[in-house]
Amino acid sequence: MLNLALFGAGRIGQIHAKNISLHQDCCLKYVIDMNDVVAQQTAEKYGAQVVSVDQALADPLIDAVLICSITETHADLIELAAKAGKAIFCEKPVDLSIERVEACLALVKKANVPLMMAFNRRFDPNFAHLKKVLDSGEMGAVEMLTISSRDPEAPPASYIKSSGGMFRDMSIHDFDVARWLLGEEPVSVYATASAMTSPHVKEAGDVDTAIITLTCKSGKMAVITNSRRASYGYDQRVEVHASGGMLTVNNIPESTLSIATKSGMASQKPMAFFLERYAEAYRNELDAFVSGLQSGVENYPIGEDGRRALLIANAALKSLETGNAQALALD
Repeated sequence: MLNLALFGAGRIGQIHAKNISLHQDCCLKYVIDMNDVVAQQTAEKYGAQVVSVDQALADPLIDAVLICSITETHADLIELAAKAGKAIFCEKPVDLSIERVEACLALVKKANVPLMMAFNRRFDPNFAHLKKVLDSGEMGAVEMLTISSRDPEAPPASYIKSSGGMFRDMSIHDFDVARWLLGEEPVSVYATASAMTSPHVKEAGDVDTAIITLTCKSGKMAVITNSRRASYGYDQRVEVHASGGMLTVNNIPESTLSIATKSGMASQKPMAFFLERYAEAYRNELDAFVSGLQSGVENYPIGEDGRRALLIANAALKSLETGNAQALALD
């Protein structure tokens, strides 16, 4: 049984708290959140205690921490946990500054503790099945990857202002998926984008509609289309064109009901948002973290994956600013 401390009991923290409570090999011992009411409610719900950061990290019975707090706290908490010898699970990103990320990861390496980055899409059963088929070689060589990732609506202005921008906040998941499925690092990034969905996005100096092209040394390409507005639901699709054919992962509908009448046929909308669409992925990533701690095998995205995804995001921003493709050297 692993004893865990949860840092941050907001929307993502609630997902992880519930999944910990349902996991046969986990116990949520502590909850830490700047909102005392939320922390207490969460602790009471899952049989945990509310403590301070220092108290949680000083407890020798705590095996690992889950960092689900606001972005600007991630790097500090990672470093504190690493110094305390705790295994670490952290929501993206480590930090918005690449220099801060690199310094943080250097400390984690020195402390020799596991650090899993929560790129949950790798653990979606459909994406994982796609990856398994690609790795088997039965479809031949990957040539082109297309990722469509569109949110139902833009987040509030308060979130936009502290998010680091769409490329670092939203697209970063797609950059990780692209690296994972291509099986090769991109060497150049070209991005075009605009603000079309919400006035407050434009006012914050951010974008909400983008097309990003990644190119690898071998010639493989990935095209990522992002939007903060999909009126029909949460749009999450992947298509891989390979030498032996094509593989596609489509949206998961709210239900499988289809209605056929003399006027035509209608199916259901995609699931409403990421909480529903990736519910199983969140459970699976916790399984991967726990299994890794038990076996000593890190079969999950690590801090370096977070660093590389952020470098791609930064290159996409630079491309948008200059209007030119940006070279990358991730290896």
